[in-house]
Amino acid sequence: MRGVFMNRPDWRARARSFVYALRGVRILLSTEPNARVHLAATLIVVGLGAYFPFSRADWCWVTIALTAVWVAEALNTAIECLGDALSPDFNPHIGRAKDVAAGAVLMAAAGALVVGALVILPHLASSG
Repeated sequence: MRGVFMNRPDWRARARSFVYALRGVRILLSTEPNARVHLAATLIVVGLGAYFPFSRADWCWVTIALTAVWVAEALNTAIECLGDALSPDFNPHIGRAKDVAAGAVLMAAAGALVVGALVILPHLASSG
């Protein structure tokens, strides 16, 4: 009997996937010093947003920028872990992949810095 009831989601599997994802965030924060730097920057920006009257658009841009940095950092860490597991010895191809992934984090962080400056500097200028 095939019907709509055959495609019911397995809610326990969905819940497990969230547990695995949260474990990944914990691993990222506990093993990667740069992730802790990103966390400090995130907390500072959110604190400034709570202090200054950020508009909804400001919050959208800041959220996109912060998310881009976190996603890039997480993917960079995943690529580094996979590369190290596949080839514990130096491999130039894996080295290139790791360098490009690190470059992605740098680009995301630079973009977030620009967004942060565009959003926060006017608030700092008008409060002084």
